[in-house]
Amino acid sequence: MTDTSSTAADSAAVMIRASGLSKYYGPFIACDDVTFTVPQGQVAAFLGPNGAGKSTTMKMLSGYMAPSKGSAEIGGHNAQSDRIAASEILGYLPENGPLHTEMTPASLLRYFGEARALKGGALTERLDFVADKCALKTVWNKPIGKLSKGFRQRVGMAQALLHDPQVLILDEPTSGLDPNQVHGVRELITELGKTKTVLLSTHILREVQAVCSRVILISQGRLVFDGPVSEMAGSGLGSEEEMESRFRELTTAAAT
Repeated sequence: MTDTSSTAADSAAVMIRASGLSKYYGPFIACDDVTFTVPQGQVAAFLGPNGAGKSTTMKMLSGYMAPSKGSAEIGGHNAQSDRIAASEILGYLPENGPLHTEMTPASLLRYFGEARALKGGALTERLDFVADKCALKTVWNKPIGKLSKGFRQRVGMAQALLHDPQVLILDEPTSGLDPNQVHGVRELITELGKTKTVLLSTHILREVQAVCSRVILISQGRLVFDGPVSEMAGSGLGSEEEMESRFRELTTAAAT
């Protein structure tokens, strides 16, 4: 396993830090001693099979869930003991995140913005930004309960971006989107990655190649690979087929 996290962190501030993160449910181990860092300005893919512990790890990093052992930090702030400070610089898109379906994107995002102390021109500017970047203008005043899965996903992305956070943790951001929408989200993540730190969970290896510079792979709740996207494949060429083969190899070995 190649670990690029410490090298990258030497030249940029560490914005995401997982230190021995573990989560136990009785005898079941969802995550076991997961440790990595993501430096400022990096887009890192967080990969693993279904049930590997990706969403659990992201919930602990965001402060949504307390770890059984270990700690999580966002921008140097402990996600549990200093949660408010951590949340101020974090945008989190959970998998199937809850939304108030009786509200419209406009009213929901205004509510979220006001909860984050945005107001006046600053709030209007950010609402206009996310409506444009997340392509929500055509449904801006429609009840969220009437929207498709793809539009609901874009509302979730908009709330993650609303306060212009330094760090983004995105769990399956292109889930439910059509090819054109997927392309738009990838372009947005690439643009955001120029100035922000992004941890992106996805099952789509083509997406990893398109927007990420690094892969963090877990299986059975444990870290099994951490390195550049080009090294995900054994040959170092990094084609999608080679990445799929390497993914199967690493996750199968971890399960035995």
